Amino acid sequence: MIKKIGKLIKHVVLAFLLLYGLNCLISSLHIYIPINIYTVGVVSFLGVPGLASLIILFFVVK
Repeated sequence: MIKKIGKLIKHVVLAFLLLYGLNCLISSLHIYIPINIYTVGVVSFLGVPGLASLIILFFVVK
């Protein structure tokens, strides 16, 4: 049980860092993916493909 919680926390922290790093890298292009519970959840569950889908969704909605 403790290992599962530790793994979950690791995924959430890595998702947050991925989103923050992406926002720092592409802020000059005026692309900003908000960091909230939903985006962190998508990236922590799906990983890099989830991050790519959020970027594509940004362009579709905008």
